[in-house]
Amino acid sequence: MPEKSRNNEQASESIAVMILITLSGGLQDAYTYITRGGVFANAQTGNIVLLSKALFLSEWGRVLSYLVPIAAYALGVLASALLRHRYKNHEGTFHWRHIVVLLEIILLTVVSFLPEEVSSAANAIVSFSCAMQVEAFRKARGHAYASTMCIGNLKSCMENLADYITEKKEGSLKNVLYYALVIAVFALGAGSGALLSISFGFNAILASSILLSIAFLLMLRRT
Repeated sequence: MPEKSRNNEQASESIAVMILITLSGGLQDAYTYITRGGVFANAQTGNIVLLSKALFLSEWGRVLSYLVPIAAYALGVLASALLRHRYKNHEGTFHWRHIVVLLEIILLTVVSFLPEEVSSAANAIVSFSCAMQVEAFRKARGHAYASTMCIGNLKSCMENLADYITEKKEGSLKNVLYYALVIAVFALGAGSGALLSISFGFNAILASSILLSIAFLLMLRRT
């Protein structure tokens, strides 16, 4: 594989890249919620709950604001999956995940310039970006994780803790610490995103572009 590093580990599956990607994921969710009308970029379950509430309470003005990011998220997963199928056997410097990260950087940078009047479009773009990311980055050091949400990571953390308590399974405690790290990093990204959003408004999303740019460079360096 062209993305393999010297120790045969995919560059995109390194702990350093996982940390940067997950920080970015938490930041994006806080950004859209605080600056773009209380809409989640990543947590589509929350958007579906809010969409259903709006529909049942006839809050028609809110329906589109939740429906748009849900649809954009679905399209983002599709786009990332299609990129994987198209370029997974590509030989060269660039891996298909490099394309995903580059697209994210470009899209999130564009979002920073969008005014309040088009926040629905901004939320759609961020949701599309998040979906591409979560589809493309699934593992670090062989461990599955989600970079844009916590429920799966929390579930895996507690399952491994149960294995350690009941059976003392080899590696279970290490897995607990791994998933706890992922959750803590996401929370750090969300908290930082909240502070940046309050301080810098719409431009706060540029911090996510910076984190992704560093991840991109690390992936290239380890190629």
